Amino acid sequence: MATAEKAEILDRITELGERAAAGTPVEIVEIELKGSGKARLLRVYIDKPGGVTHGDCELISERLGKLLDEGDVIPGDSYTLEVSSPGLERRLTRPRDFERVLGQNVKVVLREPLEGQNRWEGKLEQVADDAIELAVPGGNRLRIPLTQLQKANLKFEW
Repeated sequence: MATAEKAEILDRITELGERAAAGTPVEIVEIELKGSGKARLLRVYIDKPGGVTHGDCELISERLGKLLDEGDVIPGDSYTLEVSSPGLERRLTRPRDFERVLGQNVKVVLREPLEGQNRWEGKLEQVADDAIELAVPGGNRLRIPLTQLQKANLKFEW
């Protein structure tokens, strides 16, 4: 499948995911489409305040599955749909992902070193102007543009 075609399909799935979640507190946070033929896998990650339940996954799976089948969105005759929580150390990519975890610890990997380091962990203090601000050990605060993030995850604390 060509990249442009896959992007178009993912956009359509995202739109249908938003429709499936309408009227619920559930938010679609990430969609992955992998494989081909009978091995095609559509993985949809959802979240909501207070955490995701098995019932939330079932509801979105049922609603989204119906919309996908009605619209014949995914080429080919079969795919597996998985709906789940993004997990305790979920990936953070969009500003709203960071806004959701303000005040919590995150770990980031940068495209270019900042103060001699590519990897940082700290408390997420602010999200504004396409950048995040971390309070890092030693009392320092780092302002990191979102474009400099190679990877970012919520850091689960026991």
